[in-house]
Amino acid sequence: MPSAPPPVPAAVPEAETAWFSDDRFGMFIHWGLYALGARHEWLMNRERMTAQQYERYARHFDPDLFDARKWAAAARDAGMRYVVLTTKHHDGFCLWDSALTDYTVMHTPFARDVVAEFVDAVREAGLRVGFYHSLLDWHHPDFTIDGFHPQRDEPNAAELNEGRDMARYRAYLHGQVRELLTGYGRVDYLFFDFSYAVGHTPQVWGAKGADDWGARQLMAMVRELQPGIIVNDRLGIPGDLVTPEQYQPDRPMEVDGHPVLWEACQTLNGSWGYDRDNHDYKDVDLLVRMLVDGVSKNGNLLLNVGPNGRGELDANARHALDGVREWMRLHSRAVYGAGASGFVPPTDVRYTQRGDRLYAHLFAWPFGSLHLPGLAGRVDYAQLLCDGSEIRMRVIEPGTGAQNTIQGGQPAATLTLDLPVRRPDAAVPVIELFLRG
Repeated sequence: MPSAPPPVPAAVPEAETAWFSDDRFGMFIHWGLYALGARHEWLMNRERMTAQQYERYARHFDPDLFDARKWAAAARDAGMRYVVLTTKHHDGFCLWDSALTDYTVMHTPFARDVVAEFVDAVREAGLRVGFYHSLLDWHHPDFTIDGFHPQRDEPNAAELNEGRDMARYRAYLHGQVRELLTGYGRVDYLFFDFSYAVGHTPQVWGAKGADDWGARQLMAMVRELQPGIIVNDRLGIPGDLVTPEQYQPDRPMEVDGHPVLWEACQTLNGSWGYDRDNHDYKDVDLLVRMLVDGVSKNGNLLLNVGPNGRGELDANARHALDGVREWMRLHSRAVYGAGASGFVPPTDVRYTQRGDRLYAHLFAWPFGSLHLPGLAGRVDYAQLLCDGSEIRMRVIEPGTGAQNTIQGGQPAATLTLDLPVRRPDAAVPVIELFLRG
């Protein structure tokens, strides 16, 4: 009889994930050869390129403006507290000096270990280090062609799989993860991407999942090499958190009815890698609302940037980060260490709470009054967070009817805040409420 698969390694203790729930906001960086193509990180897939055709980008990879310290500073200044870099994406190109392949940054005109410079810069900026690592590899000769592979439509695709051996690829995958987790000191977060064997839409032929990656053995190795590291949920086995992508959950996330750590990974414009002609950028107000909405549901935001072929963040990314930076400069205490509140907010308001402080994030600015159900007698003081200016409070007695110039009709226990007519100049205005003990 075949031996039973090894058990799924246990999740890290809650104490090891406390930093993640406290920090709430991170930067994702997708960067690699696809930045030169400048038309989406899946361009090798979309354009059905062979490995040999795609290698032309490696021959021309020489990002003369790359400076990892500038990336780290941009993340820190925007209020992000951890940074996750793509060490290898689906195209198989490695941004570190791997001993297991020549398909690395060291064999390009650039010839510098990007991962090493990234780790040093991020640590120097006081931020936590995260690695993204793709489980797919469209360049590796043993990675079998399937419905996601760039050569999936070749008339002889089945024949092209002859001689390919996923066991050899698994050994390569595990070896590269070992390199990353032993060569760069402490790594705080590992983001694997991605399994597509079960429940993936669309379904693809030859789909790969946990067994193809040797996921249990791989996770066990990760836990051994980096005790306390946080690992996501894309190996096809449970991880330490779940990672909704390109959508905002409508409530705190659960697995089998139990609350879980979660992080929404989001792009600025729908593309992860640099995409020169994609101008569908989210405005700063929307980015801030996405961050706040996630925190109000006990989640994090991992916001992606895709540096260009010369290694710089483009003007659109800089504009977005500058706007978020200004909001976070004045409002970060409504984010860091905050989470969902037991109070129910009114329409167009999100609550975050940290200890005895409740934060009302106003997605729409009301005229004159903001009515907060259930908070009468619960709040000692209220102020606009952006400038610390007092907001006056009152309780409209239940049963008071609305008259020509007298407000009424509010349910019992409703606290009413008297707001200025002019909306504060903030992407999302925030009112800080000091709760009574």
